[in-house]
Amino acid sequence: MNAYQIYQEINPSLISEIFNWIRDHERQLYKTALANLAASRNLRPIFVEKKSVPDQIAFLHKTLKLRTSDTIGEHLLQVWFMKGKKELLIAFCDGMGIEHDGEGSVEGSLPEALDDQKLQSTIEALLSEHDALVVGLYLRIFNLQTASGWANLAQILDQDQRLSLN
Repeated sequence: MNAYQIYQEINPSLISEIFNWIRDHERQLYKTALANLAASRNLRPIFVEKKSVPDQIAFLHKTLKLRTSDTIGEHLLQVWFMKGKKELLIAFCDGMGIEHDGEGSVEGSLPEALDDQKLQSTIEALLSEHDALVVGLYLRIFNLQTASGWANLAQILDQDQRLSLN
């Protein structure tokens, strides 16, 4: 599942949470994303900037559902997780035994395979501590970090309804 496909599936309330956080904490990123996505739709950025915040978020969400917005969409989600949800990233890396910088950013290369038992127990721990929507979203974004992802993680994401995006 690519980022644009994630935006097609994701719960609108989580979209609002993500973009309000980015707007409040990463203002320049929000403005840049808004301008770039407006330009991609042949709109002047000021046209979108003058809209109400809920309308801006609706525009962002609608535009990020397009395949052409995949890179921007993935980047926005990565920033939200790296800066706004560090504790989740740290817990995942610790649970999986993946070396990180203490902030959730992986040091070195990602593992070629994810141990099934560690993966299941880590997901259970994450679900007990964090919102299931956020955990499901994070695991999908993590699975995008290698060319083909991890088959066992993809299978869990497909089968475990708790990790649904809506």
